Amino acid sequence: MDGNNLEFTAIRGVQAGSAYYVIMVPLKVVPRLFRFDDEAMPAALRAQRVLNKARIPLIATYITNNASEYILSSLCASIDGEIEFEPAASDGALRGVGRLRIAMSATILINDGQHRRAAIEEAIRERPTLGDETISVVVFADRGLKRSQQMFADLNIHAVRPTKSIKLLYDHRDALAGLSREVIGAVPLLRDFTCFDSSSISNRSTKLFTLSSLHQATVELIGKAHVSPIESKDKELAVSFWEAVIANMPDWQRVGSREVAASELRRDYIHAHGIAVQAIASAGAQLIRKYPDDWRSRIVKLREVDWSRANRTLWDNRALVAGKVNKSKNSTVLVTNIVVKALELPLSVEAQRVEDMYAPPSGVQLVAAS
Repeated sequence: MDGNNLEFTAIRGVQAGSAYYVIMVPLKVVPRLFRFDDEAMPAALRAQRVLNKARIPLIATYITNNASEYILSSLCASIDGEIEFEPAASDGALRGVGRLRIAMSATILINDGQHRRAAIEEAIRERPTLGDETISVVVFADRGLKRSQQMFADLNIHAVRPTKSIKLLYDHRDALAGLSREVIGAVPLLRDFTCFDSSSISNRSTKLFTLSSLHQATVELIGKAHVSPIESKDKELAVSFWEAVIANMPDWQRVGSREVAASELRRDYIHAHGIAVQAIASAGAQLIRKYPDDWRSRIVKLREVDWSRANRTLWDNRALVAGKVNKSKNSTVLVTNIVVKALELPLSVEAQRVEDMYAPPSGVQLVAAS
């Protein structure tokens, strides 16, 4: 850096006929070097979205809590001002490596990564030692607001968030996610018929469960928050619970023995959908709290629930809306109420409120006839 320029070691590349550069920037320099548009400006005059301030502490906490293994993807920025690239060699492999000089008067505007930039600033305040670490920045010569806006659109329009299931599969910091993976691995039917890379199951899939639905159900069962320590008894309880449930779900067993396809079960029964898995776990948690020593003998009453989608009187406006399974919060409570009643447990005040407001008309038979 001299009095008139900022200097960075850079790699030069070409996209769409225009040069761009990759530079390494110390984290402590990021807040001072890059700016984002004034939030008070009209959207049409900005080159990126307004900051969602709720995201910033989440990213900052991720950085500071994982200081020895955090990962931040590159920032993307446009330079509005004089730039000069001096290659290390005139030809050969090093002609794309050199020094990038940016005029001190230039404006460097973030096109993608403004939340990371703000989180870096917050993280450094808490852990100043992070300041000497670096982040890669891809920089382009600014070609006006219209081009900057298009860059933002191009960078984000094809972005696809990973499914909840695959995030749970790959997240080794989340103890609850680890518990769910271990429980699934310990129960043969769950292990063999769980989809690990999607949060929804296609019509023709051979899988019966998703990792995300089993995780949500298992967390509901053991009643642990993400900050709670996981104990060996949690796994033991979850494994024994799902084994007991499977023992009292003959249709699930038929899928396990290949007597019926999972797709057929999804077509004809409510219990082949995530809403039922969560409802069973929620009702099971209540059963275990009330009968900690005797819940296994009582869970046999699961056999009495009429899970057939053909029972429209029972499931319409409870699990089904316009003939399709609906996993809204109220629908989940309404399906849980069916299981709770089948297990001869009382409804909670909130569950009764939802039942009174949204359930099908009174007098409906909640379980299959004896």
